[in-house]
Amino acid sequence: MCAPKPSSSDRNPGAIRPRVTRLGTTAAALGLLTALTGCGGGQTHPATSTPSHPVGPGTSSLAGTASTAVTSTSTTPHNRSPQAGIGHPGTPPAQACINTALAGMPEAQRVGQLFMVGVSSSGISAAQAAALRRADVGAVQLTGRSTAGTKAIRSLTDRLQALATPLRGATARLLVATDQEGGNVQVLRGPGFSAIPSAVVQGQWPDARVQSQAADWGRQLRAAGVTMNLAPVADTVPPGGAAVNAPIGALSREYGSNPATVAGHSTAFLRGMTDAGVLATLKHFPGLGRVRGNTDLTANVTDNQTTRNDPYLQPFRNGIQAGAPFVMASLATYTRIDPAHQAAFSSTVLRGVLRGTLGFRGVVISDDLGNAVAVKSIPAGQRALRFLGAGGDMVLTDDPGAIGPMTSAVLAQLPKNAALRADVDASVRRILTAKQNAGLLTCQG
Repeated sequence: MCAPKPSSSDRNPGAIRPRVTRLGTTAAALGLLTALTGCGGGQTHPATSTPSHPVGPGTSSLAGTASTAVTSTSTTPHNRSPQAGIGHPGTPPAQACINTALAGMPEAQRVGQLFMVGVSSSGISAAQAAALRRADVGAVQLTGRSTAGTKAIRSLTDRLQALATPLRGATARLLVATDQEGGNVQVLRGPGFSAIPSAVVQGQWPDARVQSQAADWGRQLRAAGVTMNLAPVADTVPPGGAAVNAPIGALSREYGSNPATVAGHSTAFLRGMTDAGVLATLKHFPGLGRVRGNTDLTANVTDNQTTRNDPYLQPFRNGIQAGAPFVMASLATYTRIDPAHQAAFSSTVLRGVLRGTLGFRGVVISDDLGNAVAVKSIPAGQRALRFLGAGGDMVLTDDPGAIGPMTSAVLAQLPKNAALRADVDASVRRILTAKQNAGLLTCQG
């Protein structure tokens, strides 16, 4: 669920975000915080200088809005059209560039675009770099915790961008992500990065202030070469439930105790990131506010309340209508929606509810499928196949060692699974659209 592991999407223990209770730091809380510091990660940006706002042909209103907002105030019109942040390319130049990029990708490289791999925010080893190159990964996440500041992170993201595989006729840089929610879940700190308050504190602000501040925080990320934030949290913890809700409430990661408040603030945070040209991620669908266990650290986490039309889905619905480019799928099981599968492996949750009922057309990213205890009993390759088969687009793994088995499993299935081949092509197209809107996909001519 990405608490600061040093990220915000709940990654493996040791890469998950630290969580703290409102009552103070206890020995147990310290242990949990340590585990959480591996949940999210920062991303890299092009070795060639990346614009501080989205560019590229045919970008959607997300890119257009961001490009103007970066140089102005951080207020964004609240009448942005539905799905504006997705930027489904509708113009011929935009379509043509994505088609060119796809045509220039061999099968292994297309598969690599479906993976985001955790990399320490303190640097990358030669062995890790080699593993990323072999897998042709299209995205990285900066994990752990760094106090080095924007210049040092920019140097790291520049090195990471150098790992992006060249294409014929197009340039597709890496998506570089991190967990920059605030409070206990802020991977990047130091000179150039503000100390971001927790969501509980942000929840006491007017929506306009949340949006303005998020735009400032997003510009800091962009300056460091980070183009994607694994935030905001759209989970609602019910009144009186924070103390027993390990993944969200105990770590002060919720904007409020009712869906309307959470919807207003999470959407404002999303809009602020969009203003800064940073891709935001709603998480953890369909919500971790009513569970007890933390999927990073616990198996068999179950929600027995959420339904397909639950009021607690309002923050996700509002964020999707505002143009959220990414939604993260949780690793809990929702017995009133699909009792037989965890959300990330459930076609009912991803295709039926997220894409069908809520109409989401952007990129569905998993919570950590590398180190999370919730999935450890499943072979790594099967985790990737189950997620993609259920309707997911981008596999997030905080464990670089899992990338080989995962990509190999997908490549082995492609020749004999026509449905998987179609899903992979559709997912790559969605991912390339997001990259185009972030200024990471360009074409010659």
